[in-house]
Amino acid sequence: MKLLRYGPQGQEKPGLLDIGGNIRDLSGIIDDLAGTVLEPESLQHLRDIDPTSLPIVPGKPRIGPCVGHIGKFICIGLNYADHAAESGLAIPTEPVVFGKWTSAVCGPNDDVIIPRESAKTDWEVELGVVIGKPGAYINEKDALEHLAGYCVVNDVSEREYQIERGGTWDKGKGCDTFGPIGPWLVTRDEIADPHDLQMWLEVDGKRYQDGNTCTMIFKVPYLISYLSRFMSLQAGDVISTGTPPGVGLGQKPPLYLHRGQTMRLGIAGLGEQTQRTV
Repeated sequence: MKLLRYGPQGQEKPGLLDIGGNIRDLSGIIDDLAGTVLEPESLQHLRDIDPTSLPIVPGKPRIGPCVGHIGKFICIGLNYADHAAESGLAIPTEPVVFGKWTSAVCGPNDDVIIPRESAKTDWEVELGVVIGKPGAYINEKDALEHLAGYCVVNDVSEREYQIERGGTWDKGKGCDTFGPIGPWLVTRDEIADPHDLQMWLEVDGKRYQDGNTCTMIFKVPYLISYLSRFMSLQAGDVISTGTPPGVGLGQKPPLYLHRGQTMRLGIAGLGEQTQRTV
């Protein structure tokens, strides 16, 4: 299934994308795509519904974040060896973990706000994984059973705040609108191998990132198991798993976003995002 949330910001309704590309309204079945709705039993209930029995949503509504009421937005840094190299940093021996504040979450096609006085706002296309089955101390061999599905994430980053201002990375990662997710939450059964997905990002029509999840250092099952040693994972938590090379920081010379540009990005099978910088 391809699940989504549509409508004005803060008033999103749950929906389903049918085989013809129509949005079908799920609000008569569930309140939102959040929390326990993402657990395996609930997703199976949605899977059993005939999409043609659901009302078609007319027009072209705004697409919101594909998960509502996110509890934790956990990110993994330097998870592609060639991205670590372009950043001038060593390949990590354990996953680099940081967080985005949930106030950074926005829809996949919403404007991205460049912070005041920012000169180094950057882009990062990433595979997002969404937890469905809660757990702690999850065995790596069972880890994929804890997934509701996958989505596209743009891990927008302010490099000066992240790297040059001291402390942790978090303050350069969690600014408002720095976490576009969606358009769809694609359920786990639709993705045969999360480690063989093409991913790309363009700025103003020029392709800067063109990679594949096969080059991840730490794979999805390991990341879920690893993180669950330090925190319990709940339904609706989002994990962003790292970016391939081609970010602005890695250009020679470095290249950063300014007002009035367009980012377009996508992952095979998971859809595309388009954001304008303001």
